[in-house]
Amino acid sequence: MNNRYLGALIISPFIIFIFLGGYYLMAFCFAISLIGMHEFFSVIRKKGFNPFEKIAYLAAVMYYVILIVNRNQNYLGTLLVILTLVLLCIPVIEPKYNFVDAALSLLSVIYIPILFSLITLINQKLCGNVLVWLVFITAWGCDTSAYYAGRFLGKNKLCPKVSPKKTVEGSIGGVVGSTLVALIFGYIIEQNYNVMDLINYPLIGMLCGIICQFGDLVASSIKRYAGVKDYSNLIPGHGGILDRFDSIIYSAAAVFYYLTIVLKM
Repeated sequence: MNNRYLGALIISPFIIFIFLGGYYLMAFCFAISLIGMHEFFSVIRKKGFNPFEKIAYLAAVMYYVILIVNRNQNYLGTLLVILTLVLLCIPVIEPKYNFVDAALSLLSVIYIPILFSLITLINQKLCGNVLVWLVFITAWGCDTSAYYAGRFLGKNKLCPKVSPKKTVEGSIGGVVGSTLVALIFGYIIEQNYNVMDLINYPLIGMLCGIICQFGDLVASSIKRYAGVKDYSNLIPGHGGILDRFDSIIYSAAAVFYYLTIVLKM
């Protein structure tokens, strides 16, 4: 069996956690966050950086404990300020570290566990068990559409220095695919639920189609800088957690903040 299809088969049971929602989904996001942090640290160490891994892991644990207790991000700002102060003090105490190590450690917490947690926070919103699927179907729709549009129509390179195979045509196809998938999903959902106006679904799809491609490119730029092909070999044909979920965590941010800021949900 092709490794890519084998990897997809391995990933498929994770969908169960989306259906279960609640603390099950939160536990899943927490678990893959820790794996993702490990992958991130392994990659940046290849360039000689020394992140404060134990402190970053502890911060991730504390953040998820806060989510369990409060079910919101009310204390996120306080946690990040305290974490920043602590991280910047370490190079003063131990000169073998520097402020770049501190910055990368802080980035690991924001980039991975906090972005992953947005999936659970969407799930906790009104009709969140339905809306959380927008995160995944838009990212998958974008990836699939971009792949085939780029394969059959791609001629102009999008970001050759970051991801040589991606094309402008593929990128446009990804946005179109994400928008259509979200519209179809919204039409089906609104036949049975009164979640939000139908126009919001293609708008979210279009936003996710743009944003999640940046998630993919960001992950690629980090790997290219570190000189690695994949973050790990955890998932056959797909690489690691950050390889597979790079666009999804960006899509989660787009959906969460659209619902929170635009729709006030």
